[in-house]
Amino acid sequence: MANRNLIRFDWAMKRLLRNKADYTVLEGFLSELMKEDIVIESILESESNQQIEIDKYNRVDILVKNAKGELVIIEVQNQLEYDYFQRMIYGSSKAVTEYISLGESYKQVKKVYSVNIVYFDLGQGEDYVYHGKTHFLGIHKKDSLELSAKQKMLMGSNVTPSDLFPEYYVIKVNQFDDVARDTLDEWIYYFKNNEIKEEFKAKGLLQAKELLRVDQLSEEEQAKYKLHLKNLRDEASRLFTLKADAEFKLIEERNIAIAKGLKKDGVPYEIIAKNTGLTIPQIESL
Repeated sequence: MANRNLIRFDWAMKRLLRNKADYTVLEGFLSELMKEDIVIESILESESNQQIEIDKYNRVDILVKNAKGELVIIEVQNQLEYDYFQRMIYGSSKAVTEYISLGESYKQVKKVYSVNIVYFDLGQGEDYVYHGKTHFLGIHKKDSLELSAKQKMLMGSNVTPSDLFPEYYVIKVNQFDDVARDTLDEWIYYFKNNEIKEEFKAKGLLQAKELLRVDQLSEEEQAKYKLHLKNLRDEASRLFTLKADAEFKLIEERNIAIAKGLKKDGVPYEIIAKNTGLTIPQIESL
């Protein structure tokens, strides 16, 4: 039987997953996403701690450092942002510059992973999970730029330039078709449905099933969580209304243009009204 009484992941990140004893949930998700065992050393910062009005329904993010000293930004975005790609760039750049000390060599620049869980159709693409890395390809020879022998002595024999630059993951939750083909899909199923099926075996989900139950919250926290869900619904409704109003306006403008053309051609007002939905007085005023 599936556990359907679970807290949304954004609320869990905001409120519940900040204690070291509970890192196993985030570690499990990151391990399934990155296909390696991730151990979180510490949570460095989070803008989500700011309880301000504009954050009540929108975004939550968290910055963690793993056992290898790498930085991982995990961000959940609920509403459409056309400049979200630029936000991803800003977030990774900010992490790079803020976590190198004055006087340190560039060798100390941290590897950054930007993990983005979005509930809107970001960009244009048919998949629901994307991974972006930096590769240097020769314009003329079409070869890949690699590290020199001396650079590999300093940084590791298996290191490539793409291993040094930030990497980006984008999970487009609403594009997921609810068919869990692998363990990462099991996590995405939870993100979309707030449900973990009994047969799911992904790392961290067993702990999430126990830790992220709504009935585990205090009465005060349950009230705040319900308000969070209400805010999400209200914002979704507001955006739907704005979109509908914009579409209605376009239709109205199109009908007015058609009516003007028909009126100019001497078409009877009754026929114009029938074909455009405009009233006779509206047509007369054109």
